[in-house]
Amino acid sequence: MCNDYEQHVSRADYASAIAALELAAGDDAALLPADDIRIGDHGPVLRAAGNGVELVSMRFGFPPPRPKAGPIFNFKSDGRHFGDSRRCVVVLSGFFEFTGSKYPKTKHRFALKDSAVMGIAGLWSEDAEGALSFTMLTTEPGPDIAPIHDRQVCVLKPEDWAAWLFLTRPETELLRPLPAGALVVEVVREGKA
Repeated sequence: MCNDYEQHVSRADYASAIAALELAAGDDAALLPADDIRIGDHGPVLRAAGNGVELVSMRFGFPPPRPKAGPIFNFKSDGRHFGDSRRCVVVLSGFFEFTGSKYPKTKHRFALKDSAVMGIAGLWSEDAEGALSFTMLTTEPGPDIAPIHDRQVCVLKPEDWAAWLFLTRPETELLRPLPAGALVVEVVREGKA
C-alpha cells in the first residue's frame, strides 16, 4: 500500500489548480519539493478553512492507536461515510508502489496522465499538542494499479478536490479508482530477482 510519494508540484501548477476551484487559498509555503515522502515525514496537505482552503504541512501517518502498533498511514474507504470526518487532500506529483520480495524491491511510479499535480483523498487529525497528521484513503485497485497491487489510494484529479473537501458530490463518485489509462505507470527502479 502507498507508503511513499513524491512532491514536485510547482507553485504555478498548484496556483492554477486552486484558481480553477474558485476557492480562496492561503499561503503555499508548505509546498516544498521532495523525492520521497515516507511515513513519519511531513508533506503538503490541503484542508477546508472557512469557505476556502489552506495548504499546511502535516506528518504522514496518524499516531499509533496502541503501544507497539505502527502509525495508521492508509485507511480503507470501502463502505464508510466521511461526512463528519476531517477531510483533506494530500497534494503530490506521484506516488509509488513496490513489488518483489527482496530488497531493493521494484519501485513503480504512478502519476496523472494529463496533470502535473494530483491529490489523494485523506483524513487529518490534531493531537493534544497541536501536531497535525494525515492518513490516505484506499479503495479497490483500478485497471492501472491492479497488475501491481491489490489496493490503491483514492486519487483525486484537481477538479475533484473541492468536492471531497466540502462533500458536494457523493463519496462513491470520489472514492473510487480512475478509469484505465488515467495514470501513467513507470518503473523507476528495478529490484532484485
